[in-house]
Amino acid sequence: MQPGSPAASTEAALNQLVRQEWGRMVAALARTTGGDLVLAEDALQVALMAAARQWPHEGVPDKPVGWLLRTARFKAIDQLRRRSTWQRKQAVLQAEGEPAVAPVDLDAPAVRDDQLRLLFTCCHPELSLEARVALTLKTVAGLSTEELACAFLVDRRALQQRIVRTKRRIQAQGIPYEVPTAEALPGRLAAVLQVVYLVFTEGYAASSGAGLLRADLSGEALRLGAELARLLPEETEVHGLNALMCFQHARRAARTDATGELVLLEDQDRLAWDHGHIAAGMRALGEALRHGPPGPYTLQAAIASVHCRAPTWEQTDWGEIRALYAMLGQAWDSPVVRLNEAVAVAMSEGIEAGLARIEALGSDKRLARSHLYASARADLLRRLGRLEEARRWYGIALARVGNAVERRYLERRLAEVGGSPQEPGAP
Repeated sequence: MQPGSPAASTEAALNQLVRQEWGRMVAALARTTGGDLVLAEDALQVALMAAARQWPHEGVPDKPVGWLLRTARFKAIDQLRRRSTWQRKQAVLQAEGEPAVAPVDLDAPAVRDDQLRLLFTCCHPELSLEARVALTLKTVAGLSTEELACAFLVDRRALQQRIVRTKRRIQAQGIPYEVPTAEALPGRLAAVLQVVYLVFTEGYAASSGAGLLRADLSGEALRLGAELARLLPEETEVHGLNALMCFQHARRAARTDATGELVLLEDQDRLAWDHGHIAAGMRALGEALRHGPPGPYTLQAAIASVHCRAPTWEQTDWGEIRALYAMLGQAWDSPVVRLNEAVAVAMSEGIEAGLARIEALGSDKRLARSHLYASARADLLRRLGRLEEARRWYGIALARVGNAVERRYLERRLAEVGGSPQEPGAP
């Protein structure tokens, strides 16, 4: 395929549509299929293949999303007619009062409701927590299996099998495509919040690929968080999650330099932070604390707020951050939380004390696939002047990192301590 050819232009256009609009297109199609997610995704895949054949000759349509949805709906309806359940599905369509191939505005309120239906369907309590999160990230956010495997720190093939089994279970058990009742909603909330935050995290610090930031994913997570706050205004953790995302999103522009390279928090230009998002985060944090005792997302937001309030890195209240991480560790058993608490100990009590905490986490298998543990250990060793050990751990971090921007940062750090990216880093 030649660069600049019609086929290459079509492929680029389709890749962008899949990346930006997959979840909203599946949500819109799922209403047409009566909540059959497998059929909705299969029909959309058929439409994408049809576009790949036709668009190089006919040109990309003025409204490519509408073209894909119309084509997918025809394919889905054709499949429904071939099934013995067509009458039941047809009744669902008639109850919705929507023509099968009506134009769809992806920004319309009805489609936003479709997305909430899709989100809560993927997070149904009949499914395991891991399955809910994986399916929603795949179906709602359109993440690839490779990206999901990095996010979950699991094998790609095992994750793909999990998603397939989950879709089959939704079909077999007839899990409804709906927003739960007010009574059932709180019990479904934890998985939904986890999904939204993982989508945001993938956009804020992409697990793989050439760029660190993916505005499409973090923007989608912020939008879903706002929708959940509208739907559940009394839920503490909904506001806590929104506060956390706002604080992190506020630092977005300062996280990379003009060439796209990573800039750590201590080196960021705080004048480049978005103070409008910081103010929004403070309001959301206030709402969270007003509605009840803080949960994990509210505590993480409180930690982020300490960073956002500090005029400089040196003026950061690390004692408060350490205390908040200790509270978070009691509410949430996570090795990453303990790793971050160890870093806070290093900043508040001394590098040696923090390094001892980090070394104690070395046997936790949940950190084995992540570069975060190795890079944090390497950084403290570098600060202590133990350069040979720092080189080894930077090498280990490089062997585990998946994102190209983070890789280049680690390569620069490795060079600073006299190492080379070609040197193997053995655990």
